[in-house]
Amino acid sequence: MRRRPLRRWAERAPRGTGLGQTHVLIVVENLPVPFDRRVWQESRALRDAGYRVTVICPMGQREHTEPRVVLEGITVLRYPLRAAEGGPLGYVREYAAALWHTGRLTLQVAARARIDVVQVCNPPDLLFLAVLPLKLRGATFVFDHHDLVPELAESRFDGKARWLRPALLAAERWTFGRADAVLSTNESYRRVAIERGGKRPHEVTVVRSAPDLSRFGRREPMPELRQGRRYLAAYVGVMGPQDGVDHALHALAHYHHVLGRTDLHTVFMGSGDATGDMIRLAEELGLGEYTTFTGRVPDEFLQSALSTADVALSPDPLNPLNDVSTMNKVVEYMAIGVPVVSFDLVEARVSAGDAATYVPPNDVAAFAVAIRDLLEDPARRAEMAQVGRSRVAEELSWDTSRRNFVAAYRALAGPTRSAATHG
Repeated sequence: MRRRPLRRWAERAPRGTGLGQTHVLIVVENLPVPFDRRVWQESRALRDAGYRVTVICPMGQREHTEPRVVLEGITVLRYPLRAAEGGPLGYVREYAAALWHTGRLTLQVAARARIDVVQVCNPPDLLFLAVLPLKLRGATFVFDHHDLVPELAESRFDGKARWLRPALLAAERWTFGRADAVLSTNESYRRVAIERGGKRPHEVTVVRSAPDLSRFGRREPMPELRQGRRYLAAYVGVMGPQDGVDHALHALAHYHHVLGRTDLHTVFMGSGDATGDMIRLAEELGLGEYTTFTGRVPDEFLQSALSTADVALSPDPLNPLNDVSTMNKVVEYMAIGVPVVSFDLVEARVSAGDAATYVPPNDVAAFAVAIRDLLEDPARRAEMAQVGRSRVAEELSWDTSRRNFVAAYRALAGPTRSAATHG
């Protein structure tokens, strides 16, 4: 039964035109598109490969609020969604609303046009339920595995939601079991898909989240971000309970108050449900004059800020999720050429290599010392910057990921399932 939709798709594709105008529906709940850079890059890659692409996603809070928009030939449908508040029950409410809206919009799209492929991006792992009618009608189902949801819940709620783990593992198995192909963000996730999800190796392709170097690179610096201080450190990313911004702040408190340094300002770019708590923590730690929280910023600002920074922070603590997850910010730091300070995590080393300096997991005092040592060694910073830029250009850019992504789709559309590439 698993191969039948693939044969139907292959039979419908116009002969002599390759992929033709196969219609792909992508559904994502985590972020609005095009703000979700991975989904937007995938959408553009499919469009360039000859697909017709429709995306269903939530609206943003202040931008990306149009319910329907066509961007660069890609149709984006958005629904209102209130972010979760509180503990696990808040996420149950958020995900229930997302499932309802996604299902509603999916039926609207299917009523107007045939959908050949549906790509579901987690979390949540139950999002496939909203598009299950398409699978039953013969559409190919691609699972874009963004997060290990059982580990995400464990890390986010600090072990207080262990009662959820069996249900989350079951939802993960159901999603893997119904997927015709899986896109994994790194080799650790690929192993989960094979070992925990029961997928065959050729059904799983690694497609790393990566910057598009034609759009993402060094820009004119913004020296005013230093606030008159000699050095600038930068953090980019989500600010949730599992993301380690509190560890970064405690490290900075050690840098300023224990090591006695007043030469560094730090800019935190990004937002999340812990942002307010992090701003209050910075004040409590006496870091108000040393830190700036910008919230979400346009890509142009982000690139200019990183082009100004002397060091970049990757303070994600060791937990079951972070150890095996690829942090997008690390690759973005490297693309700009900013040396990184990171806790010693498995996938952090895979991504950054010698472009980062590593300290024992969750040791904020060691993190502070590593920042100081890097700032006092400009030659080492320059060497690390060059290593980072080279690694991204040669191995970790979106150009490499795009080829793997399109190859996975081409393998699905062929008359037989060829082995998917990965790397």
